[in-house]
Amino acid sequence: MLSVRKHWMLDELKHAGPEHLDTGFVAGYNRKQGFPDPTEDIGILRKHGLGETSTIVDIGAGTGQFALDAARVFGRVIAVDVSPAMLAHVRARAADADLPRLECVQGGFLTYEHTGPPADAVFTRNALHQLPDFWKAVALQRVAGMMRPGGVLRLRDLIYSFEPQEIDSVFERWFAGAAEDPAAGYTSDDYVEHIQNEHSTFSWLLEPLLDRCGFDIVESDLSGLVFGSYTCIRR
Repeated sequence: MLSVRKHWMLDELKHAGPEHLDTGFVAGYNRKQGFPDPTEDIGILRKHGLGETSTIVDIGAGTGQFALDAARVFGRVIAVDVSPAMLAHVRARAADADLPRLECVQGGFLTYEHTGPPADAVFTRNALHQLPDFWKAVALQRVAGMMRPGGVLRLRDLIYSFEPQEIDSVFERWFAGAAEDPAAGYTSDDYVEHIQNEHSTFSWLLEPLLDRCGFDIVESDLSGLVFGSYTCIRR
């Protein structure tokens, strides 16, 4: 369910990145991302006791790489994305795979309104960075509000886990490992676009936000310096 946006709320569509609204881009999105495997994330949710009766909300579902596999394991999976093009792609894949338990809802961190029993888990990958830090706090508070106490937040994103004085050296290494073909992966120009126009934040700023919004971090992996993941429990 999509809520009516308050007049002071950020317009999530404008912060989604125009490419995510383009059906031509959507067709090659998984290839560009490298077809991320959701097995580890699903395994972590199962380790925390989630199963065939659990409700999972995937915010920023994209082409459904996680949501489609999750719908084979969990009781109710809701793929949430601001992009109509992305959701059309997910619906088509879900129909082809005969996954009636997968629901698609247009919305985002600031507009999705959860219905039914509280979610047992929220999953999000490479979506929270679309929001500036103030709005990340609003988003995380809303996520906590749709979850039951003890529920699991699994967060993956572009997160900077280094000190400010290391910026030059870390970014130079990041650029050096970029793809040369934009159809095959993210190029150094893509990384520059991300740094300049999107809102990845430092881990040491994000972690207090998680705590303030009611989450205990129980597991983290920040070894990638510019990519990271957190498993959190809703207090």
